[in-house]
Amino acid sequence: MLRLLALLLIFLVSPVRALTLVPLVDGLAHPWGLAFLPGGELLISERPGRLLRIDAKGQRHPVSGLPPIANAGQGGLLDLALDKEGWIYLSYSEPGDGVAGTAVARARLQKDSLVDWQLLFRQQPKVAGGAHFGSRLLLTDDGYLYITLGDRFTERERAQTLDNHLGKTVRLHKDGRIPTDNPFVGTAGALPEIWSLGHRNMQGAALRPVSQQFWAHEHGPQGGDEVNLILPGHNYGWPRVTFGEEYGGGKIGSGTAAPGMTPPLWIWVPSIAPSGMTFYRGQLFKAWRGDLFVGALRGQALLHLRLAGDKIVSEERLLTEQGERIRTVKEGPDGALYLLTDAGNGRLLKLTP
Repeated sequence: MLRLLALLLIFLVSPVRALTLVPLVDGLAHPWGLAFLPGGELLISERPGRLLRIDAKGQRHPVSGLPPIANAGQGGLLDLALDKEGWIYLSYSEPGDGVAGTAVARARLQKDSLVDWQLLFRQQPKVAGGAHFGSRLLLTDDGYLYITLGDRFTERERAQTLDNHLGKTVRLHKDGRIPTDNPFVGTAGALPEIWSLGHRNMQGAALRPVSQQFWAHEHGPQGGDEVNLILPGHNYGWPRVTFGEEYGGGKIGSGTAAPGMTPPLWIWVPSIAPSGMTFYRGQLFKAWRGDLFVGALRGQALLHLRLAGDKIVSEERLLTEQGERIRTVKEGPDGALYLLTDAGNGRLLKLTP
């Protein structure tokens, strides 16, 4: 239920000013994706496989018409995006015969039902297990769709080969067509939709204002979470190079750098388990314009990263006293930051000055 608790304010120390954190919706089952509809309404995806429309009065309306979804482990109904033509883009783990893989589709919302369904992408191959599906969706002003994908945990070596989608980013036209200028178009044995390779599990992505650069972060293993500027055809190293180690200890790959591998812009050791990511461009927090914000699942914080050019130069941790896993962070049309917390009783929170 939507609650603008104007009298229940939580003030937090910040170089900008005191911050106000207002709970808007609670009782969400592991919420994952967030999209802003016209007229002040919201769409929220819940990982177990439910899509909700939250109207301007705070009422919840389940949306029908979803495809079969593999709700297991980290899999389920994942990210959401909305374009100017009214298409709703959804990523989800698609079931197979004992296997699953990340898929992306789009549809239109009509009276709380998804219609005109179009499947745009299927991760190949589907594999067994419930880990490392990714996935974030980015729509660009010039009509492209970027998809971030995980290595599915048990298949990490395949993040280095181009005959599969595991541990890759993908670039498509918004209708699912493959752009002819993708970096591996015409490369023998390569899937032409691949944009970059050598990733572990990317659960955050954002377009930088003005430049429209594609930035993403990914989970390391034990240590070694990364922020990367994603460039066409680049190899980001996993699992040949990493700043992390095996769970319980043990070296992975050959070290932290190697020829032909693009180094990260920022790392976290120990891991914070990053999820969700946005560049701030609004007016409410003028001192934060152009800065990067990342949610943390393990660190249970909102991370504020300041930039100088293409370099991250400092980090500030906000909301640490909340003790909640932050799955998603997005800037709303009003310039506020909206957060989804990952729990069986997850919440939508609004952060303002």
